[in-house]
Amino acid sequence: MLILVTYDVSTETKAGRRRLRRVAKACQNYGQRVQKSVFECTVDAATYEILEKHLLDEIDTVEDSLRVYRLTEPLKDHVKEFGNFKAVNFDAPLVV
Repeated sequence: MLILVTYDVSTETKAGRRRLRRVAKACQNYGQRVQKSVFECTVDAATYEILEKHLLDEIDTVEDSLRVYRLTEPLKDHVKEFGNFKAVNFDAPLVV
């Protein structure tokens, strides 16, 4: 399944800046950054649960926000890309 992870972490304190780095690092381990605080992650159900737990362990629910969206299949009907960025399709051959 393809999920979209978005977050807004308060960086007013040193602890907040550390949380921001940890949340971004967790997302990078499961997907690719498509904008500064937005990641696309292709995961199965078990991996989704692990990622969600990891992210919830990192954020401060009083100061930060985290949103996770499951994108509906077929993706070509629900995901449109405009502009310069093109996401990497990890299911396709990486070398042509």
